[in-house]
Amino acid sequence: MKATIYDVAREAGVSIATVSNAINGKGNVSKKRRDQIFKIMEQMNYQPNVNASALMGKKTYTLGLLIPDISNPFFAEIARAIEDEAHQLNYSVIMCSTDNKDERVERYIALLEQKNVDGILIGTGLDNLDILTSLQARTIPVVMIARETSALEVDTVVADDYVGGLMAARHLAGLGHRRIAILSEQWKVSSARERIRGFKQGLQDAQIPFDDDQIAICNYLIEEGRRGAGELLGRAHRPTALFCCNDVLAIGAMQEARRLGIKVPEELSIVGFDDTILAAVVDPPLTTVAQPIVNMGKQAFRLLIAHLDEADSVKKRIVLRPELTIRQSTAPAANISVE
Repeated sequence: MKATIYDVAREAGVSIATVSNAINGKGNVSKKRRDQIFKIMEQMNYQPNVNASALMGKKTYTLGLLIPDISNPFFAEIARAIEDEAHQLNYSVIMCSTDNKDERVERYIALLEQKNVDGILIGTGLDNLDILTSLQARTIPVVMIARETSALEVDTVVADDYVGGLMAARHLAGLGHRRIAILSEQWKVSSARERIRGFKQGLQDAQIPFDDDQIAICNYLIEEGRRGAGELLGRAHRPTALFCCNDVLAIGAMQEARRLGIKVPEELSIVGFDDTILAAVVDPPLTTVAQPIVNMGKQAFRLLIAHLDEADSVKKRIVLRPELTIRQSTAPAANISVE
């Protein structure tokens, strides 16, 4: 594997920004330090691509980031992690909220092209894969984060959504729940599909029956969580537990349960997914599958920079393991009485 700017910085004991400044003749880098960095580059056989925007010449030091909604805590935290990494290499990040709508994605990509961004990070659901194909044809580096597609070869950073769903199912099954329902995002969102696939497998392993009519499809909004939960909790044999494919929907479900006079967790257990800042501050605190959000942002940015530095690099798929964070929104089913 070829050395990267991160390897050079680590070996030299300096920041990646210092390495970049040394190469570009920018910043306050002493001759002694610059010579040391160049010597390490030579020893590691590190040769930046002459077309790489971060290190040479004519690029804009600007990246695009497409996310469904910047007001969503998960994507806000992802964006912050990417920005923190970008600032070390003097990059700016243009953030665009798409609401998972292809027409917005296309409009924002056209805008980012006009801005001559060096690459694009995509964290939004896509129905029209021609959008990605078109970007690849124009040799614009792309990395997908928290979303993926098997139809095209593209750099990707995701949490293991399948395993996360499996963890959630095992937790609820272990608490004795058998009437369980799901609040899901739209099916175009690959992460939601994988979380449900893992969750179903966990229920099957525990010999708990499940039908797809126990799934309420929602948009990525708290009010949608309220709507979906109201639909499920209004049934004659309502569920004793809900698995929500993100924390935003879980919080909406909590609000709807409170409105209906259903106590959480005494009468309804709720599990979310993401472990954003909201999960710890709601009442009761939310049991949720924690994604390594900061690490995902860092890894995605580094993949993109590596692709700029080596245009023909092999596409990579980085899968990070989630963890179940148990708080007070779940309880044993033995404590639950449903009329």
